Amino acid sequence: MADAAKQYPFSWQGKDAKGTLVKGTLVAVNDAAVRASLRRQGLVPIQIRRQSTLFQKRSKITSEDIAIFSRQLATMMQAGIPLVQAFDIVANGHENPGMQKLLSAIKVDIESGTTLADALAKHPIYFDDLFVNLVSAGEQSGALETLLDKIAIYKEKTEAIKKKIKKALTYPTAVLVVAFIVTAVLLVFVIPQFESLFQGFGADLPAFTRMVIDVSLFVRSNGVFIVIALVAAASAFGYFKKRSRKFNHFLDKLILRVPVIGEIIRKAAIARFTRTLSTMFAAGVPLVEALESVAGATGNIVYQVATLEIRTEVATGTRLQRAMEATELFPNMVIQMVAVGEESGSLDEMCGKVADFYERDVDDAVDNLSSLLEPMIMAILGILVGGLVIAMYLPIFKLGAVV
Repeated sequence: MADAAKQYPFSWQGKDAKGTLVKGTLVAVNDAAVRASLRRQGLVPIQIRRQSTLFQKRSKITSEDIAIFSRQLATMMQAGIPLVQAFDIVANGHENPGMQKLLSAIKVDIESGTTLADALAKHPIYFDDLFVNLVSAGEQSGALETLLDKIAIYKEKTEAIKKKIKKALTYPTAVLVVAFIVTAVLLVFVIPQFESLFQGFGADLPAFTRMVIDVSLFVRSNGVFIVIALVAAASAFGYFKKRSRKFNHFLDKLILRVPVIGEIIRKAAIARFTRTLSTMFAAGVPLVEALESVAGATGNIVYQVATLEIRTEVATGTRLQRAMEATELFPNMVIQMVAVGEESGSLDEMCGKVADFYERDVDDAVDNLSSLLEPMIMAILGILVGGLVIAMYLPIFKLGAVV
């Protein structure tokens, strides 16, 4: 007997109302639940088979999966497809078993009479307060389709910024790691060969060559300890990154001071701040409540803390413009646009325009950063690898000059 709390992937075949053979996959507790789900969709089950999970990779649900789901659900709701049926369609068409299981669990809650917002709130890892609050506002106002579309747009734009930030940081990191590996290989395997060759010269080696050989000897003698130290440092970094808010605050504050990259992170945080505020305010969420969700969406603890301070000030009657100005984290243009929005009663529209501007600015900054970093990285590679090669050939050049 299957565990009621555990769900499994099933493959199924059936016929629709026209008699056409259709098939797909579904995550459910047992085959009876699959049959019931298919009948609700107007399908006649023919064959249902539980899939083996022995060699199936357990898929992780990413923020991109949630963004795609948001768009799919918004599109189906706008097309007039009932909510439960929309969840069935999205779940059946998803290749990620974890996502199928999540959507099936939410669908079961909705079928039992739970509101969509409450069903989503049971999974806070994937659906944050902002997502749940917007869905709740849509259900209460009878404009769920409109709010789901706003959520989808918000998620798509947020994911686009995340990808740009990753692109800005991944390329130089990957190249520098490769440079480190190549240098280590040269020091451990190549330079010792030259060292044995130089021993037969019977002459003093140039200071640069001697220094490189000493570095090679140190790396070979203490290689195990160096690797252990690097692994320990990486593990400690990961540990504190996950568990220490103070450490994350220090890192986020530090990265904002890094030339070029820090400016990109700052612009991305402002784009998230204004995009989230625009989406929440347009949905009719009160400003103080909206700012609480905005704080968690900025992606940087420095801006998160500042947003919570802004929320406190606004709750006591301070204008949003003044509260933002007091943090000294927002450019004058952003503050003035917010002031215009407050005066004209179009805060959501003004924040949306600021978000559009900074999202484009982040795109341009990342492209410019890539163009700037390429020659710099090539220069670093040339200095590292070229320096080692020159160090090894200096004695040979010196010997040739003497002869």
